[in-house]
Amino acid sequence: MMNSMTSAETTVAIAVPLEAELVDRIRAVDPSVTVLYDPELLPPERYPADHSGDPDFRRTPEQEERYWAMLNKAQILYGFPNESPAGLARIARSNPHLEWIHAMAAGAGGAVKASGLDAATLGKFKVTTSAGVHALPLAEFAALGILNGFKRTAEMAQDQAAGIWPELRTPTRLVSGSRLVVTGLGEIGLETARLAKALGMSVSGTKRSVEPIDGIAEVADNAGLPELLAKADAVVNTLPGTPFTEKLFNREVFAAMKPGTVFVNVGRGTVVDEEALLEALDNGQVSYACLDVFAVEPLPQDSPLWNHPKVTVSPHTSALSAAENRLIAERFCSNLRTHLDGGQLPHLVDTVHFY
Repeated sequence: MMNSMTSAETTVAIAVPLEAELVDRIRAVDPSVTVLYDPELLPPERYPADHSGDPDFRRTPEQEERYWAMLNKAQILYGFPNESPAGLARIARSNPHLEWIHAMAAGAGGAVKASGLDAATLGKFKVTTSAGVHALPLAEFAALGILNGFKRTAEMAQDQAAGIWPELRTPTRLVSGSRLVVTGLGEIGLETARLAKALGMSVSGTKRSVEPIDGIAEVADNAGLPELLAKADAVVNTLPGTPFTEKLFNREVFAAMKPGTVFVNVGRGTVVDEEALLEALDNGQVSYACLDVFAVEPLPQDSPLWNHPKVTVSPHTSALSAAENRLIAERFCSNLRTHLDGGQLPHLVDTVHFY
């Protein structure tokens, strides 16, 4: 079935910084697509995939008017305006032609929720995410966290900083033959499982709909998580932040872990009760935590996580790679082709649960 809008009427506006050659790739999807792109109106990137751009960038009043006029001409947006919930709210109210926005983030549900738009307004257009684009870098970071915990790199760094050569040699743990639990067996979780199995780990995990997955030893829902954790040597969280995952990792869940479990979080910080995590670190239930996300970001300066000897703090950067802009643009091009052909767009934001 073809899209009800004729392809000749399809206009895409680039709302966030993007290299000109990638804009050309979007233009090449179909000759009938018009792409609106004015780099003068977009903040310069400070690093690859800096979707918000330089925070010191300011448009003149004339440029601001041109920016919003450009976006209001389009049925499809590449990125949230100004890469912000406020920008999303404004365009949703001002653009009567809006059909679809593609978000740069894998977890764009939080931004959609923060826009404050009501259900009726959100029902007028679709929001897709870049889920899957970040799967490999996040999985690699998760593998790094597991290896750090098993190989005691945090303790070695402390000894090195203090110039200490321990009198007694302390053994490290073998990753091969150990058991990993991944909470959230989506694209990131399955990529993490693939790398973990290559290291010789046995992998189990959780999924909302419990069903067998090839290569995964056990699959459970969140209610079955404590039973999985009782046998795990390491845990990687990839879950998004939703009302159903809020502080899923609480005191009871950490208590269900084997003493000495390695914990890695590449999902969302709100999934973890940070006070409960600190208690688990201090009582030895968790031997090491590698954290890329936090309940409040940036992580407050007074957070004990900054200086905890068993914690590695990453400033929510583990998904970034030099290839990110290209990968997101390729995902968008594929989605645009699907949209033009009347197909179902993948990775839609759930506007009820916001993930």
